[in-house]
Amino acid sequence: MHGLSNIDISYNELQGPIPNNQAFRNASIEELQGNKGLCGNIIGLQPCKNPSEVNKDITKSGHKLILVIIIPLLAALVLICAFMGLLIISKKRKRISLDKQTKMQNGDLFSISTYDGRAMYNDVLQSTKEFDATYCIGQGGYGIVYKAKLQLANTVAVKKLYSSEIEDSKGFLNEVRALTEIRHRNIVKFYGFCSHSRHSFLVYEYLERGSLAKILSMEDEAKKLDWSKRVRIVKGVAHALSYMHHDCLPPIVHRDITSGNILLDTDYEAHVSDFGTAKLLKLDSSNWSALAGTYGYIAPEFASTMKVTTKCDVYSFGVLTLEVMKGKHSGDYISSITSPSAEKILLKDLLDQRLEGPLPEVERVLVTIMKVAKACLHANPQFRPTMQDVSKLLSTQCIWD
Repeated sequence: MHGLSNIDISYNELQGPIPNNQAFRNASIEELQGNKGLCGNIIGLQPCKNPSEVNKDITKSGHKLILVIIIPLLAALVLICAFMGLLIISKKRKRISLDKQTKMQNGDLFSISTYDGRAMYNDVLQSTKEFDATYCIGQGGYGIVYKAKLQLANTVAVKKLYSSEIEDSKGFLNEVRALTEIRHRNIVKFYGFCSHSRHSFLVYEYLERGSLAKILSMEDEAKKLDWSKRVRIVKGVAHALSYMHHDCLPPIVHRDITSGNILLDTDYEAHVSDFGTAKLLKLDSSNWSALAGTYGYIAPEFASTMKVTTKCDVYSFGVLTLEVMKGKHSGDYISSITSPSAEKILLKDLLDQRLEGPLPEVERVLVTIMKVAKACLHANPQFRPTMQDVSKLLSTQCIWD
C-alpha cells in the first residue's frame, strides 16, 4: 500500500476509516464514492469517530432495540390483563345474577336459577293456578310434579317439594349452582329452584312422553317399547349415572333411581330426572325415608349403614334394568336372581310377556344385560361394578331396528 500513488475503490460498499497514506490522501471523492461507511480526513467523507463515541452509538442502538421489543410486550401484557379482568367481572356479575335473592311482600324468596327468581316464582304460581291438581303429572318421594307453561321459557316440569326445610349453607349454594350447569343428553336439564315460606319447588326440563313407569303401566304404550327401545333406555340411564358418578366433581349420587324418575322424549330416549333433589333438603330432615330413596329400589346395606354412596345407585340401576325388561317391578325375582339357583331361571320368565319373544341375536344382547343387572344387585356393594364399567360394557350391545 505504501508504493501506491493512485487508487480507485469506488462502489465497493466499504466502511471504516481510510488508511493514512499518500494514495488515499490524493484520492478524489469520485474514486471513493459508493462506500457509505468510509470515514476519514478527506473532503467529502464524514470524519471518523473516536472509539468512545462508537461505543455510545452501539449502546444507543442497543437501547432502541430493547425498547422496540419491550414496549410491544408490555402493551400485549396490559391487553391480556385487561381481558382477564373483564372476564372475571363478567363471571362475577353472572354469579351475582344467578344467586340473586329477592324479597316478596308475604315472605322471603330465595332463588338460584337461570332466570330471574322473582319472575319465575310468580310465573310458576300463575301457570299452575297455585299448584292446582289439574296440572299434576306425577308424584315422587320428594314431591308432586306439575306441568307449567311459563312466559319466561318453554313448558317446564315443576316439582313442589313436600319439605320446605331447605339447606342454606355456602356448600348448598355451590351444589345447586353445579346442578344448573350439568349438561348431558341423558339427564333432564335443571333450571333452578325457588324457596319461599309458602312453597318450595324445583324447575326441570319437560319431556313429552312422561315417565317410564307410566308408559310401562299402560298396555298399548308398553307394547310400543320394543326390545330395541328398552335396551336403549337401559344404556341411556347407565351413561347418565356414569357421568354423574365419574365426570362430575364432586360426584353426584342420585339416591332415587326408579322408573318414575326416568323420563322419555318423543324418540323414547331416556333422561334421568330428579337428580340431586336430596342434596337440597336438610340432612336432619324428618323426611329421612325420602333421603334414602324409594322402597323396592333401596340398596340393602342402607338399613345398617344409613349411608348413601354411588354403589347404592348401582343397586337401584340393577332393579330398574330388570323392571325395564320385565315390564314391571321384579319384586321377589330380585332375590331369586342373586341366589345360587339363579342359573335355573329361564330368560323368558324375566321378560315382558306383552312383547313377542326376542330373536336369537336380540336374545344374546338381553342375556348380557341381565348378567349386568345381576352384578349390580350383588349384596356386597364392594363387588358391584361401577357405573362407568357398566356404561362401557353396554355401549358394545346394540339391537338394530
